[in-house]
Amino acid sequence: MSDFQDFLKRQYAHVAVGEFKPGKFAEAQQLYEEAIATYKEGFQGAYLLREPESERGISVVFWESIEDMDASETEAVHQAILKKMAPLFTQAPALTIYEVVAAIAPNER
Repeated sequence: MSDFQDFLKRQYAHVAVGEFKPGKFAEAQQLYEEAIATYKEGFQGAYLLREPESERGISVVFWESIEDMDASETEAVHQAILKKMAPLFTQAPALTIYEVVAAIAPNER
């Protein structure tokens, strides 16, 4: 029965959409990678997407549970990195949590 329960578990995605001040994307990317490196329990992977020729981007971080996400994001070292990143944005990014309802790998088509 445990295998069936594991099958029913859903991942969660924390999505942030934002724009950085001119010339600040590379610095923000470095801080993003430092922040991601602090994640532990329940972390499933992350993507940082950049709109070509712009300072706009999207972060997608996958989690096993919302509780794991909350625990990692409240750690002091993570918060310190985010504090360094905040002034690089033109305005606060839009943050949303999504439930992953479908994941299709290339070999599954």
